[in-house]
Amino acid sequence: MKKLQLSLFKEYFDKTKAGIKKEDYRALNAYWASRLLKDFFNGIRPQKWWQKEFFDGANQEEIAENLLLISRIKYFDINRMTLGYPSATDTARILELQHKGIEIREGNPDWGAEKGVLYFCILHGDILNNQN
Repeated sequence: MKKLQLSLFKEYFDKTKAGIKKEDYRALNAYWASRLLKDFFNGIRPQKWWQKEFFDGANQEEIAENLLLISRIKYFDINRMTLGYPSATDTARILELQHKGIEIREGNPDWGAEKGVLYFCILHGDILNNQN
């Protein structure tokens, strides 16, 4: 099973665990593109779009359009959310949820997104572990 590991602040971890927060947001930048997207290699040199210049100077709509044109979203089975960086045995700080996909769009400001900003939106399904 492919797991997507994401660390959260306490406020967002608690909202996710309570079933209130159904998605997480990550910036449209080279780091998150490298973790969440697969390159199509469609006549484009793969290292070209990883470069910082690809993200600097372009507006968010251009970045989102370019990412969708040259790449595809990786497949994951599980979103593994952690409160900070716990040890593997600290199960109270580890939450595993069904992975329901990734979209590029605006997020919910109540859940940490900045209004009017595009993000990688990571969608959560049901909680798979029942740690309290």
